[in-house]
Amino acid sequence: MSDDTETLTPTTVEPRASPPGTAVDVVARAVDAVKVYGKGDAAVTALDSISVFFRRQQFTAIMGPSGSGKSTLLHCLAGLDSLTSGKIVIGSTELDTLSEKELTLLRREKIGFIFQSYNLVPTLTAADNIVLPLAIAGRKPDPAAFDQVVTTMRLGDRLTHRPGELSGGQQQRVAAARALVSKPDIIFADEPTGNLDSRSGAELLGFLRSAVDDAHQTIVMVTHDPGAAARADRVVFLADGKVVREMSDPTTDAILEYMKTLGS
Repeated sequence: MSDDTETLTPTTVEPRASPPGTAVDVVARAVDAVKVYGKGDAAVTALDSISVFFRRQQFTAIMGPSGSGKSTLLHCLAGLDSLTSGKIVIGSTELDTLSEKELTLLRREKIGFIFQSYNLVPTLTAADNIVLPLAIAGRKPDPAAFDQVVTTMRLGDRLTHRPGELSGGQQQRVAAARALVSKPDIIFADEPTGNLDSRSGAELLGFLRSAVDDAHQTIVMVTHDPGAAARADRVVFLADGKVVREMSDPTTDAILEYMKTLGS
């Protein structure tokens, strides 16, 4: 979403369980997703029958008050945690039908991750960190894709530096480049600007926006920051483990107003 769209009136709609149009446009979806931690009196329902979908080449932000289930949803969508009931589908593959080995392969080949912590290997250069998942898989990066990601993330003069020689913003850009370089079907980002100062955070969000607009990636980002969410095409709001609202063409002010109604 360009800066010009800040003048648009956001469209707020009730959440839909399934998208209109062809299913080929949907990269990931949750269907009646339930996640319960603990048992008996100690049981906590983090996800309460959530159904939500994510379109190809779209930037979606997930927001909600603390404890709303947004990070749990992201982790279940990414195959990092399993549901109590319901299903998660990536492409046409239901995650609960996969063995642990098959799930690992799917995460490696179809999914990219950007977390609040950078998770870089301190002994490797930036370039080696970027291609590490591909190297583990026995694959070589596509030179054109590598060059595009490095250019987009403005890392050309930092490729020989190790993480300890990079700023926090540069390290997060390396982590983002690592997620982007294999051209996964979908990238999940969990509070990616949480450890960054405002300038570095704004730069990273700009790079993610460019990854969608220019490199045709698909990004789903959990954030508590209305300004960060306003860079997305769509915001999905959670409360008490349920999807309660969606907003297209969001603005910071519109997000803030709605978050007030959720007590956040």
